[in-house]
Amino acid sequence: LAAVDPRVLALAAQVAESREQDVPVLLLKLKEILSSASLGRKESKKIKQDIYYYDLIHYCMLVLRQDCSRLRGGWATAAQLAEILSHCCVGLEVKEDPEEFYKKFLPSAIDNLLLLGRRLQAQFIRAVKDEEKQDFLRCFQTVTDAICWLFGGHIQLTECVLQNDHFLQLLITNNVETAVIMMSVLHSILGVNSSVLLQVDEETLHSVLDELVYKLSSTTNPVIGNAATKLLLSMAKFCQQLLELLTTRYKGLKVLLSKQWTGKGFDRDLSQLLDLLYLEQSNGKREMQRQHQAACIIQAVWRGFQTRKRLKKLPQAVTILQRNFRAKREQERQHLKKQKEDEALKLQIQLQRQRSMRHFHERQLALLEIIHASQVNKHMQEMEVKSALTIQRFWRGYRARRNFHQQRQSLKEYKAAVIIQRAACKFLEKQRRKRTLSAWKDPKGLTDEQRLALQQKVDDYIKLHPASQMSEEMSKELHTQAQEKLVQFMLRSRLDQRAAQRRETLLAQVNTDVELLMNAPQLAETTEKDLAVFMSRSVPVATKAKQSHNTMLKYTRWPWWKKLGDEFVEDDVIPDDALNAELEGLFIGGRK
Repeated sequence: LAAVDPRVLALAAQVAESREQDVPVLLLKLKEILSSASLGRKESKKIKQDIYYYDLIHYCMLVLRQDCSRLRGGWATAAQLAEILSHCCVGLEVKEDPEEFYKKFLPSAIDNLLLLGRRLQAQFIRAVKDEEKQDFLRCFQTVTDAICWLFGGHIQLTECVLQNDHFLQLLITNNVETAVIMMSVLHSILGVNSSVLLQVDEETLHSVLDELVYKLSSTTNPVIGNAATKLLLSMAKFCQQLLELLTTRYKGLKVLLSKQWTGKGFDRDLSQLLDLLYLEQSNGKREMQRQHQAACIIQAVWRGFQTRKRLKKLPQAVTILQRNFRAKREQERQHLKKQKEDEALKLQIQLQRQRSMRHFHERQLALLEIIHASQVNKHMQEMEVKSALTIQRFWRGYRARRNFHQQRQSLKEYKAAVIIQRAACKFLEKQRRKRTLSAWKDPKGLTDEQRLALQQKVDDYIKLHPASQMSEEMSKELHTQAQEKLVQFMLRSRLDQRAAQRRETLLAQVNTDVELLMNAPQLAETTEKDLAVFMSRSVPVATKAKQSHNTMLKYTRWPWWKKLGDEFVEDDVIPDDALNAELEGLFIGGRK
């Protein structure tokens, strides 16, 4: 291995030991080291490798990311470091991990240089004094030259430069000096790699072309026009696809160039660009005519096919058309008829209302004539009360029906949930009852000593608690007494049961009579059938029996989900809650 250059080694030691604000000034010594080794190619490569391996280039990168206005020497120091960075990277052969150098380090260096260029452009635009403007423009030119030198040594970086957002922001500016410099950078990119515009994405290409055409249309400065025209001419010469894109995307470009930029000092380049555009337009017109003829032939064949297909389906189409026409006409007739009926109904309802109002007023007048003058106010108050009660009754009925319809779905869901829960509980209870006890497991065998000890405990307990002795006669007498008491209890319970049944029967009879009296008509409206109901006890009994029978039939017609809880009950047994829900007010009267 060759020895490391002592100057590089000493500079690396100074950078490592120095303060952060002194590092940029120390890095400027790299320019002197690189210029002294420019005569020998091998020596130059060796020095660049030493600079890279001792991370001096990385220090330059870190300095360029900082705020350059706080550096010693300001923006001029940053521009010189950019130049040093580009010269170190060009001609450098990295032997250890070259992928990191080409895929990560070089794109990062391009991004930092373009960012520095944007900062210098902003400082140049904001500067007021001419001297400051010249200094910033000189630094900006140095940075752009460093960028050109860097992608000139590494061609793959041209695509990276074009796709960088900082480059597009640098190009999109209204300042003449920086715009001309950036267009010269773009011209250098095309000179290094003419096919780079076809490698970038379509959005980037359109952005670059849009900016160039915008500069031609928005300014009258011949410097801008000359640079933009040369760029478009270079693009058109390098690639036929770009020429086609210029012709199709910017259709008014030829007129703009011929009217606005003729006689501005660059007619030669302008005429070449116009010739290329007109030639491409003529070729495009011929190609368009050929495509138009081919499209006409295809359309003619397709129309002929469609016409023949339509003629084959014409009879069926006529039938469908007639059927649809008759259906539509019938629908219109029905709609007109319904509309007339609705109008007639509205008119009839209006006439009925008018007639009712007239009858009502006539009755009111007749009542006012009949009623004494002192009773008129009382009568009017009674009528107002009755009217208010009627209105309230109708309003409550409407509100109850509305609330019922709103709560109907939730009530149905609640009932379904209750049925499902009841069925689940019954199923779990049935499973719990069917669950058999686990088989008896014999206890572990006792040893002889344990058996003797247990027998001794049993004998001691028997001695302490002797069993009472009872003779056979005493046992029979006790049994006879128990039988007598049991018979007495059964007789007394049967009498109590009969008394309870009689009370229930009397209550049922009373309830039935009360219900019949409440539902009975007034005496003035009573008929013979109504009298028969009260005179015969068989009529209400038959009525209630009929209601019970209807309830049974209704239960058998219930849907499956209402009977979901009864699948664990015998088929001939109806749940009590179902009968209670239907027969809650059922009372069967009768006499014993």
